[in-house]
Amino acid sequence: MTTNSTEATTLRSRRCGSLRAADAGTDVRLGGWVHGKRNLGGLVFLDLRDRDGIVQVSVDPALVGEAVRDAAAAVGKESVVLVEGEVVRRPPTGENRDMATGEIEVRARSVRVVGPAVTPAIPVGRAKGEALPSEEQRLRHRYLDLRRPELQRNIILRHRLMQTARRYLAGEGYLEIETPILTKPTPEGARDYIVPSRLHKGEFYALPQSPQLYKQLLMVSGFDRYFQIARCFRDEDLRAERQPEFTQIDIEASFVQQADIVRLTEGLFVELWREGGHAIVAPFEHLTYADAMERYGSDRPDLRYGLELFDATAIFAATELGIARSAIATGGRVRGIRVPKGASLSRKQVDELETLAKGAGAGGLLRLKREGSELSGPPAKFLDAGARERLALAGGDLALFAAGADRVTSAALDRVRQETARLLGIVPDGVLRFLWVTDFPMFGCDPATGALGPTHHPFTAPHPDDAPLLDTDPLRARAQAYDVVLNGMELGCGSIRIHDPEMQRRVFSHIGIDEETAQRRFGFLLEGLRSGAPPHGGIAMGVDRIAMLLAGAGSLRDVIAFPKTTTASALFEGAPSPVPEADLRTLHVRIANGAGEE
Repeated sequence: MTTNSTEATTLRSRRCGSLRAADAGTDVRLGGWVHGKRNLGGLVFLDLRDRDGIVQVSVDPALVGEAVRDAAAAVGKESVVLVEGEVVRRPPTGENRDMATGEIEVRARSVRVVGPAVTPAIPVGRAKGEALPSEEQRLRHRYLDLRRPELQRNIILRHRLMQTARRYLAGEGYLEIETPILTKPTPEGARDYIVPSRLHKGEFYALPQSPQLYKQLLMVSGFDRYFQIARCFRDEDLRAERQPEFTQIDIEASFVQQADIVRLTEGLFVELWREGGHAIVAPFEHLTYADAMERYGSDRPDLRYGLELFDATAIFAATELGIARSAIATGGRVRGIRVPKGASLSRKQVDELETLAKGAGAGGLLRLKREGSELSGPPAKFLDAGARERLALAGGDLALFAAGADRVTSAALDRVRQETARLLGIVPDGVLRFLWVTDFPMFGCDPATGALGPTHHPFTAPHPDDAPLLDTDPLRARAQAYDVVLNGMELGCGSIRIHDPEMQRRVFSHIGIDEETAQRRFGFLLEGLRSGAPPHGGIAMGVDRIAMLLAGAGSLRDVIAFPKTTTASALFEGAPSPVPEADLRTLHVRIANGAGEE
């Protein structure tokens, strides 16, 4: 009997999907799920499936007896059966070139149903072109959904990627060290998930948004190079590429600068993409944050196509166009994109682009179209010959403009740029444009309150050249922060950290954290930094996003075994759910009613 040490157990010798023509003539024991069956009156054929694939099993009453044949004919889809038999070549006319096992079948000598199944709530197998059940149904019956070969391939790929990451980082001298899940609530940009303590009445743990403080303290502790496949939790609104609990490859190293982390990350990405079947080349491109925002309106630009933003303020400054003059008078600019051959877009499509711009905060879009030698569109009558020339529009081109503060025009034109590229079909398939975005601002300003906040997190070190600006013009100070981006999606975020406790206090003070609050929230970090901290830095990369891209999946939920919905619900197990009042009393918790009363 043929066996494979990585597949064999006492009940099976091989996996169904691993059998090939070279195995013909050997005896096997198989276990799997009935994917389909065909009853030809005499012979019964079962398609038996496991995580490696599907193999055809022929059940001949001359070999197994009428009773076994009848049982095989009656077995329901998704029932679990054990089969013993011989691998045989199919006749050439019976081969199935669409199956990896299509040259052979298993001629059964015994078939035993060990896990009978009721009619599946959702189908596991589906005909070519047949639509999937709704996502709600799939998540409600996730144990069935996960049997689908495409989802199994995704989860197996994710496993391989994690093992590749571990091998690579261990080979670079990094130690895998776990950090706590129950930790201290600290502000890191999103709401914490809070866990009440039974032993400490009225006190709470938080689930970590990231291992940020712990990995810094590991550097203080002298471990030098750390990594972790870390579970992280953020109570924030969800979308297709975001989950309340997620996984990141978390990295920190001592005595490093940005170039060291960049080199390590690029080497890791080369290995991960090779595991996913793609050859990529390092080093990656670099753009400063300022350049990215000026040219693309985004700190995670998609470089696969052009449509770069340009400053048209000088062109419109001398015109009588009211919306432009008003924006410029209040310190804003007029910025736009030139769309080659964009005149082919319909009025309805351009209206939809304007709706996107308005959704991003712009008052609207100014439109200009060149057809032949003439410009058309509402702004055209305000432009003299010189202004028309400076727009540099060729015949058939379209120009779209937004007027206002940079934060408004950048967001609006970024949305317009992406959708325009999609409408024109100019986003190339199969192209990977990796990018480092560097030199982020140290702080951002809340437009409503004027308060400063950290662009990344409050433990990011300022650029050495800009440290003096912290006290004179903090909004101009750059951070030693860097993001790695692929085709418009952020895959990782990192920085060189503050290792000087006095500098950490200065940064805290700029974002409104006074000495008392800093000590209460971050005293353990400040104490560690005072104990002798090496220069250190790191990065965290999203496992879910990387797996989603390499699997070609449309959502993070297709690469996570048991994901949440966009309302943070777990439909399969029914979470979140009420907790018995007795359990709440044990945790010293009472539920307030809608009026805010207990």
